[in-house]
Amino acid sequence: MADRHTGAFSILGTDIVIRGDIAAQSDLHIDGTIEGDIACAALVQGEASTIRGNIAAKSVRLSGTVHGNIEATELVILKTARIEGDLRYDALTIEHGSRIDGHLARRPTDAEPALTLVG
Repeated sequence: MADRHTGAFSILGTDIVIRGDIAAQSDLHIDGTIEGDIACAALVQGEASTIRGNIAAKSVRLSGTVHGNIEATELVILKTARIEGDLRYDALTIEHGSRIDGHLARRPTDAEPALTLVG
């Protein structure tokens, strides 16, 4: 049985297109186009990237375009991000200039709410 690679997994380059769902136990860095759902430990999306599908991760940092729902423990939306979909989160940071078309809802938890708006 082959050993499983446990390091960070990256998808680099704006010319990469993946059609299908992605599930990873490690971190993903996406600069290309994904047409499918993503489930991973942490996701970093580049400015030129487009994701058409739902995202589920502990940590999500978005700066590109997303057409789908997002669920994250910690969600950071940078000023270049364009999102069409509903957001569910424990902690949320939104930079001034980003665009979100969807519902925002904090996930049920016993912890204090965390929302940060960055200008």
